[in-house]
Amino acid sequence: MNLYHCSIDLHHEAKAIAFANAVDQWMSYLRERDVIQGWRLLRRKLNLASDKHRDFLLEIEFANMTQLDQAFRVLGETDENVERLYANVNALIASADFGLYRPFPDPERAERMALI
Repeated sequence: MNLYHCSIDLHHEAKAIAFANAVDQWMSYLRERDVIQGWRLLRRKLNLASDKHRDFLLEIEFANMTQLDQAFRVLGETDENVERLYANVNALIASADFGLYRPFPDPERAERMALI
């Protein structure tokens, strides 16, 4: 399992509910295409966070790196529906930071450690 972590701030004029709806439509489409395992959108609560933390977290789960590559391939398709769904999300975002995470220790590493 790999976790693509997106930390997001919206444009000041963007509505949070519109953003959540656009993300739901885009992620649901990707899930239907079987290029993601799951996802969740979280919002900072009570403004409790450091200055480095953005307002929203979008976490997207991938079974493996092949599935992540397939998701990026979908994004690159010249398809009006794909372009519209992605644009509906992207147009509301002022800034974002990304990272790719994995469970640690991963199963392969845990198995190697058990052999020592």
